Amino acid sequence: MAMARRVSLFEREVSVRLAPVAVELLHGAARVLSEGDFTGDVYAGSTMLTVDLARTSALISDPPDASTAQRAAFLYASDERCRIHGRMIAMSEARRMAGCDLSVPHVDVESRARGAELLLSLNVEAQRRNP
Repeated sequence: MAMARRVSLFEREVSVRLAPVAVELLHGAARVLSEGDFTGDVYAGSTMLTVDLARTSALISDPPDASTAQRAAFLYASDERCRIHGRMIAMSEARRMAGCDLSVPHVDVESRARGAELLLSLNVEAQRRNP
């Protein structure tokens, strides 16, 4: 073991997070597939956003590969901006599929990668809003 004769006064930390523009870019490039139905007055549905990073290659400087998709999926799950925007998309799609206004929503946001694709699952449970 080598003995340290001098030490830094500063501890450094490197952090990586999704860029502010990433949320709009990823959601804007997504293919959207939604399904759902009522059981009584309870609506349950899901929206799948599939982002093929190759479709974003003209807009991003990162390689549109599996490594980038994996990193984006990991960071998406912990990014509050992403979850908020994802919930807004999920509720918009749920209202469209339900054909009515919904209340007391609960939205789960999941993200994963499959090759160079980012897969975002937005699962919704909500009550039919009574007029």
